[in-house]
Amino acid sequence: MQDKLQEVIQQLTDQNTEKVKVAVVDLDGVLRGKMMSFEKFKSIAEKGFGFCDVLFGWDAADVAYDNAKITGWHTGYPDASALVDLDTFRQVPWENGLPFFLADFRDEKNNNLPCPRTLLIGIAKQAGDAGYIPYFSQEFEWFNFIDNNDELYASKFSKLKPMTNGMFGYSILRASQKSEFFHDLFDSLKKFGIPIEGIHTETGPGVYEAAMLYAKVLEAGDRAVLFKSGVREIAHRHGLIATFMAKWNENLPGCSGHVHQSLWSADGKHNLFYDKKSKTNMSSLLESYIAGQLLCLPYVLPMYAPTINSYKRLVEGAWAPTTLTWAIDNRTTALRVLPAGSSSARLETRVVGSDSNPYLAMSACLASGLYGIKNKLKLKTPATIGNGYADKRNGILPGSLWDATQAMKNSDIAKELFGEAFVAHYAGTREWECRQFAKVVTDWELKRYLEII
Repeated sequence: MQDKLQEVIQQLTDQNTEKVKVAVVDLDGVLRGKMMSFEKFKSIAEKGFGFCDVLFGWDAADVAYDNAKITGWHTGYPDASALVDLDTFRQVPWENGLPFFLADFRDEKNNNLPCPRTLLIGIAKQAGDAGYIPYFSQEFEWFNFIDNNDELYASKFSKLKPMTNGMFGYSILRASQKSEFFHDLFDSLKKFGIPIEGIHTETGPGVYEAAMLYAKVLEAGDRAVLFKSGVREIAHRHGLIATFMAKWNENLPGCSGHVHQSLWSADGKHNLFYDKKSKTNMSSLLESYIAGQLLCLPYVLPMYAPTINSYKRLVEGAWAPTTLTWAIDNRTTALRVLPAGSSSARLETRVVGSDSNPYLAMSACLASGLYGIKNKLKLKTPATIGNGYADKRNGILPGSLWDATQAMKNSDIAKELFGEAFVAHYAGTREWECRQFAKVVTDWELKRYLEII
């Protein structure tokens, strides 16, 4: 720690650094942070700094929860101790190389705080203690709109103008029409420590998809969180608004955030999901990992699909799963197995939406898979052949955030995976989200009922 600290401080000193940006991540995956002087950063880099714990006591719109026990008006919203992770050091290329660090709440005094990054760190440790190195990657789809911010707010976000028109997945033409933005994403994100494996247009007006290079699970989570934030910031500089909401238009496909994952041997030399002696190349370890995810999926769904809008994506025939299914290279199932080679064999969890908090989504994937391995679970049903929407042998996913939250809230499995305190608080935040939506009069209601009823 001391060597790393001295190395970082010396590098920043040599660069004549005057200010540093530090950020933490809330339950909705939103970056919350501050700019501080280099002198201040040097004083807190090792021991941490105070950050108001309202971070876990309000929603994405900064409205305070009325059902949270860990913090609130009853506690006075005190500071919690945030610890800087020096391994997350990056420099923001679109802000003149501004130094940037992520922090989290691993301090023992913060045991009651539901920090998403801390949760993933703990589950990654469980994997390490069991002799596995988890490698993960998340891919995202997102829509890009012309930035007419004032008009959007004036029209209550009803006048969205896609960056390009037409339904052109994998279109070289559409990518070239906004080539400066397209190339800036690839190049700037790489400089920011987020290497992109591939990027292309998807089906829909102004929609892109990008996959990041795989990494150890915590680094993969960091990359995914910073990818979403970075894309928004780069888009703004091109006069665009990037959205990662799960579904913005009922007539267009939703936006996924598929998580790819594999477990490797402790020495990092062997992909434990691959078995060349198996007819399918799937190892028994992978089968138990899949069985664990299938069993746990209904009870951790809010960590994959965390918003009201998430469930508008999870509908039949919209390129998102609705059933508890698995298959080999089948994009209609919840779990898609890709066991082709010893270096690339992996599982793709397709339930996850683009609106997910990557730390929570990866935590749920890994914890569920480890649960299957620990309990030596077996796959009860064979791989789905053909249409996964029609295969309901294992059941279907909860159809709303409320139903999914109640399943998680009352689940002994979820409490075993993440602890009772986390489940209680997180379920409470999702119930709050449902309550906020329930009292809103929507455009659909006005159009349907105003004149006729």
